[in-house]
Amino acid sequence: MLRSVSTDGRGRRRLGIESDDDEDATMGFVQEAPRLAHPFRDDRVLNAWLGHTLPADRLAPVRPDLEALADYAVMAWDRRGRTPRGEPILTQWDAWGSRVDRIALTPAWEEGPGLTTKHAVLAAGHEPSRWARVEEFARVYLYHVASEFYCCPLAMTDGAATALRASGNARLIERALPHFLSRDPANFWLSGQWMTETPGGSDVGRTETTARQDADGQWRLYGRKWFSSAVVGEAALALARPEGAATGTAALALFYVETKDEHGAWRGITIDRLKKKLGTHELPTAEIHLDGLPATPVGPLDHGVRQIAPMLNVTRTWNAVCAVASMARAIALARDYALRRSAFGHRLIDHPLHARTLADMQAEYEAAFSLTFHVAELLGRTEQGEGEAQDAALLRLLTPLAKLWTAKVSIRVVSEALECFGGAGYIEDTGLPQLLRDAQVYAIWEGTTNVLSLDMLRALASGLEPLRQAIGALVPEGAPERGAIVATIDATEALLGDIAADRAALEASARGIAFTLARTMAAALLLRSAAWAATSGDSRPAAAARRFIAHGLDRLALPANDQDMALASDALATSLHR
Repeated sequence: MLRSVSTDGRGRRRLGIESDDDEDATMGFVQEAPRLAHPFRDDRVLNAWLGHTLPADRLAPVRPDLEALADYAVMAWDRRGRTPRGEPILTQWDAWGSRVDRIALTPAWEEGPGLTTKHAVLAAGHEPSRWARVEEFARVYLYHVASEFYCCPLAMTDGAATALRASGNARLIERALPHFLSRDPANFWLSGQWMTETPGGSDVGRTETTARQDADGQWRLYGRKWFSSAVVGEAALALARPEGAATGTAALALFYVETKDEHGAWRGITIDRLKKKLGTHELPTAEIHLDGLPATPVGPLDHGVRQIAPMLNVTRTWNAVCAVASMARAIALARDYALRRSAFGHRLIDHPLHARTLADMQAEYEAAFSLTFHVAELLGRTEQGEGEAQDAALLRLLTPLAKLWTAKVSIRVVSEALECFGGAGYIEDTGLPQLLRDAQVYAIWEGTTNVLSLDMLRALASGLEPLRQAIGALVPEGAPERGAIVATIDATEALLGDIAADRAALEASARGIAFTLARTMAAALLLRSAAWAATSGDSRPAAAARRFIAHGLDRLALPANDQDMALASDALATSLHR
């Protein structure tokens, strides 16, 4: 028997067996890998949303950037299939014994500055237009997965630009923003966000980094930062406690730092190691020591966390957009595979249960997309002062909801997508397990699910009226699904009323309330998309809305004021420690 190797139309190698008697009978089967559909041209949901959201004169000049970023995504997926996955490499000492702490990056990271600046991935969001965030996050959505989490430092840089602008510190604005928002790769800077320390992650009040002032008035930072996700950036915002200041969160100050001097040497920074993580392997997350790093206060030398607040709407929206992008990638590959893979005499897509599984995933993704990009639109309007009276309150509520909920949906959908590939979904060099490992970070970055659920409770201090008004404007009075949505809002409001006086019960119920409100708003937005599509005869958005609502909107916990339930819950939680 002779082995023969041929290639298909895309250059993929196929292995066959030729018989010795020259019969044209090929034995053995090699499954074709899934192909990535064009993430812009073939994305029905994105195109419909852009078409109904952006004015035509705004969409036309954006389109070439969207096309180019999607082209890059296709190239990057094909490259991933041909080459092993790489990771950054830290070299701490050179051959002659000098400390260098040099980090070698992956090709996608080396390409990041050029792509970011050429296609205005970051700069677009800071244009003086109500559509700026819409145009920015459409770019992010297409670029993120291919960027190998280069979008992480982009999010931090976007947040830093936002926080500096809000601070009114003219000196730092003039110094940093031209770099952060540059469209020239030679002039472009990344900014880190150095908050997390070993005593506490979200509990930043336990920060141990100290800021001391030299005799000449220069502030310098001393301490250890446990997670520095953009350590390769040229700048960072860092929390530190001025020497002699009181304990607690309120006494912290926010500082702006630049990481290297004019010769490219680290300025009082030592990189202890790069983190070994479950996912985001290409992202160089470092543990660092600060030993006299020059720093400039962003604002007053207290309430530094309050000075960070303007960036939270931005970075949490980035997180949600990236989570939705991961869903889109996983579903696109699973759908393509279902068209190519046959089992039990039929293509996977022709098996009713498999088709229903894909439809369920699609409905959850479309709901997550709708909520996330509505938040992006709200963010742009409020930043430009062009929103409705209730938009600021609605944005304050929906941003943590979108972040926490899309993170959870992304993990679930990507996991389901891997299952659609059977054993191949578990094989590392298919590139598929990477999608799931990477998705897990969305629930951790920018506040965990519990932290954001409690933040949502603070946003609910003014009540549910902004949400009711928004849903009322989205869902017509006569819509058959309106009753389910209104009933869910009513049930949530009733629960909040029942437990308002019991802080422990309120906090214990926060997750269920958050998931319920997120799903309710997403359902209303899906119904709007269905109404848009009905004019052109496209029934798919309506089908997605019906399927999503059929999955249920109510994720409220059992009555938290039920004494038996509360006692049982407390006993179960306590038992975990025995």
